[in-house]
Amino acid sequence: MRSLIKNSKRIIVKVGTSLLTKRDGTLNSDYIENISKQLIDLRKNKKEVILVTSGAMGAGIKELGFKGKLRDTKLRQIASAVGQAILMSEYKKSFGGQKIAQLLLTYDSFMNRKTYLNLKNSLSELLKMRIIPIINENDPISTEEIGNSFGDNDQLSALVASKIEADLLVMLTIVDGLYDNNRKTVKVVNEITEEIERYAGKAKHFGTGGMKSKLKSAKIATEAGVTTIIANGNVQEVLKKIINGEDIGTIFYPKEKISNKKRWISYSKPKGSIIVDEGAKNAMLKGKNLLPAGILSVEGDFMVGEVVNISFNNKVFAKAIIDFSSDDLEKIKGKNSSEVEKILCEDCYANVTRGENLVVLE
Repeated sequence: MRSLIKNSKRIIVKVGTSLLTKRDGTLNSDYIENISKQLIDLRKNKKEVILVTSGAMGAGIKELGFKGKLRDTKLRQIASAVGQAILMSEYKKSFGGQKIAQLLLTYDSFMNRKTYLNLKNSLSELLKMRIIPIINENDPISTEEIGNSFGDNDQLSALVASKIEADLLVMLTIVDGLYDNNRKTVKVVNEITEEIERYAGKAKHFGTGGMKSKLKSAKIATEAGVTTIIANGNVQEVLKKIINGEDIGTIFYPKEKISNKKRWISYSKPKGSIIVDEGAKNAMLKGKNLLPAGILSVEGDFMVGEVVNISFNNKVFAKAIIDFSSDDLEKIKGKNSSEVEKILCEDCYANVTRGENLVVLE
């Protein structure tokens, strides 16, 4: 099965802080040069490559003379802003003649569908032009990301991989992969079970992710149909060996791919919630549309086209793009189709959400 990896065309490589920085927090220029050359080799072999990198905050901490791990949000933002310039300077030098592009993203880059589609189109054009995109989270303007919403870029890399239809996600770290309780590397994971999740460890050095974050990210990617590998980035020519199908790291095999739109819905942050009755739930589980008559209550403030949770009996069982605002739903909840026309307008579309815009989570 690993031999099939060599056919991967679109590859996301995530490199963690522990690889990119030394123990004192300074950037490891030798490693940056090494990984850059490996990515160039992949590009020469007609692979589409995107790099998701950490390291900016650590570089900024050292540059500014801060000591230890920063906990103050403002100081972390400042360190990230200063360190990002240093980090990209190192990459520019290491990539040499290979053109690169910098993209700084926040969680909201994926949540607004228009913004997400613009991001996807930009990445596609960069790859067509044989430019290697280098992605990092935009810490200086987003306290949410600094609060580990992405988890040291692990989840950021998984979101990128899942939403641009990557074939392979490689998360490079300082361990050989996922260890079991006997400290042996788990070679293959077909499903991330509770037992697998218990193997997760803690973050080290300047990193914030740890194996728990990587497992969560692997779950996001594999559910979107992306093969995922966690491997030791210090292995010589690690990317070449992975692509050649060698027994490196832990490989997570994907589930059946879902549509691009439904991937976006699955990992979008909900703007509110709709609570439905049992009949509506059963109909939706069969792929039918949600009608106003089945809605018991509405929570939150959302607009047409935004994503909301769908709940029954205090449990979220689905997410969906909604065709009505929260204000209008308050007016028509529990009403049949003929009443909707009288309340809102003639010939109003009565479906609250359609099957193609619905993702069942159960």
